[in-house]
Amino acid sequence: MPRTATGESSLSRAVRVLEAFTSDEPELSVTEVARRAGLHVATASRIVGQLAGHGLLERAPDRRVRIGVRMWELASRASPTRSLRDAAMPYLEDLHAVVGHHAQLAVRDGDDVLFLERLSARDAVVNFSRIAGRLPVHLSSSGVVLLAYGPPDLQERVLAGPLERYTAATVTSPARLRALLEQVRRQGWALLAGHVHADAAGVAVPVRNGLGEVVAALSVIVPNDDRAPSAVPVLLAAARGIGRALGVGGGP
Repeated sequence: MPRTATGESSLSRAVRVLEAFTSDEPELSVTEVARRAGLHVATASRIVGQLAGHGLLERAPDRRVRIGVRMWELASRASPTRSLRDAAMPYLEDLHAVVGHHAQLAVRDGDDVLFLERLSARDAVVNFSRIAGRLPVHLSSSGVVLLAYGPPDLQERVLAGPLERYTAATVTSPARLRALLEQVRRQGWALLAGHVHADAAGVAVPVRNGLGEVVAALSVIVPNDDRAPSAVPVLLAAARGIGRALGVGGGP
């Protein structure tokens, strides 16, 4: 593939342009794309034009740029998480019907938790997660479950910090986080009350594949009150159901 004078490939630059967009800011000006991608405006404009020509980006009426439908189409075909989501959806829908707030499925990607699906109700408690959105892995109940069952090198890297704080309840002490991970492994579920938003509690359990490995986290976001732990049994039952759909008995 063509390379620039700096030795960077055109593909690498195109990836940087695509990574400029976030779930919070899905539309950007070309100038902002250039700034975030670390490119000259003219270079960014040329790459945006090429990606738009393939449908991977598109221009809004005001000339701002956003991810194109073609990108979504390709991603939905290729991702190995598709079979996981398909297996989980019937149980996620049942879980959502029971809790009446948010039910979501997430996987770990690097040091973040990535949300594959979320079902919500109109009057549900506040929730900062969204489909294809990310949160630091130490911050949410899903992330803590995935961290607890993750490889030791991941745990040590996250514990080395820094640990971002969202609320006064967010665990930012390595010692407290280590103890929380041990608790999750011991009891098989995580309850984080007010860690992302003071009014919300996250409750999560692991989902296992055919080898018994933890491949995802199933969680609910409910009001931060003394009823939050009551979601644990239905979460565990749903996780076992997803495990059976993936070809294993499931459960922690």
